[in-house]
Amino acid sequence: MDAEDRAPVPGQSIVNANMAGTGVVVATSIGGILLPGSLGFVHAVVSCVLFAIGTGAMLWAYALGVNRSRTDAVTLGGLFFLSEGAAPREVRRAFLVALGVQVAAAVAAASIRPFTQVAFGVLAPMLGLGLMAAWGGRYGTFGPREPRRRRASGAAARRSDPEADPAAADGEG
Repeated sequence: MDAEDRAPVPGQSIVNANMAGTGVVVATSIGGILLPGSLGFVHAVVSCVLFAIGTGAMLWAYALGVNRSRTDAVTLGGLFFLSEGAAPREVRRAFLVALGVQVAAAVAAASIRPFTQVAFGVLAPMLGLGLMAAWGGRYGTFGPREPRRRRASGAAARRSDPEADPAAADGEG
């Protein structure tokens, strides 16, 4: 199957942004390990910026999920982690691999240079989580929501169900 035969993946810009962010996390983690004095600060600043972007993306994904839940059966696993069926396999794999690399790079750098600015790197994987959720909220596939059954109001329900209100069953209501 040629690349031309494949259908375009929706939200490719979000996938690409996540890959670019992963590259930045890895590069600044390595720089922070090798030169903690000068590049440790850069790594800390980059990690905080990526954390802020990821947090914003997560909040946006939450808003998208709430809005879509009116018509679609949105699941938390599908929205935030692209569980099976919510995203194409290649998209899910790309996000999960990128998140794993972000976590591994950040934790390794923080473990090698604890108690330095490099330890701020553990904030960076929020980018992967947030962008994965943003993709799920915008492009995720969910089934239709089942219609809600209307509940009768309290007084009407008691009148129609004598067991719910014994006084109404005795004619004392």
